[in-house]
Amino acid sequence: MKALETDPVMAELVETHGPLELEPADNEFERLVVSIINQSVSTASATAVRERVFAHLDEVTPEAVLATDEATLREAGLGRSKTEYVRNAATAFQERDLSREGLDGMADDEVISELKRIRGVGEWTARMYLLFVLGREDVFPVGDLAVRRGVESLYADGEDLSRAEIREIAERWRPYRSLATLYIWAHDES
Repeated sequence: MKALETDPVMAELVETHGPLELEPADNEFERLVVSIINQSVSTASATAVRERVFAHLDEVTPEAVLATDEATLREAGLGRSKTEYVRNAATAFQERDLSREGLDGMADDEVISELKRIRGVGEWTARMYLLFVLGREDVFPVGDLAVRRGVESLYADGEDLSRAEIREIAERWRPYRSLATLYIWAHDES
């Protein structure tokens, strides 16, 4: 945590928002589905779709997703591509151990590669899995729009920064870039 407090901007965020913690999700598969739903849509839209989709499932498991008619998932708001992606994730969870225990001991890059084998899971979604399922402390999702906007707001007076410039700023937060990300999201939401 010391790495965050040596950066004056991040220290102010820590003071403003208080202690934040990485809290790994209870249901690994459900959290992956949430990340797939969240891809490329606003938070409000994602929340509405997630609520409708989850209302159609007794529980969010690979078996429940695969047992649900594709048309039902699309009617809930997933659309054709995301229906395919969620079903691909369900199949992958049945075929491979993508749980915390199954991925334990793998480096972040190895986990990302393993998850990206699922059609519909890209870099951003895999990084969300590292953060929200595996609770990895040093993940920085530079591809996240809110993270980019937040860093630009906090460090460049709202001016556009390249991904390389954003990564360079984030280097000072190692090995707690995940926590820094939580603070940037908290800033973006406030």
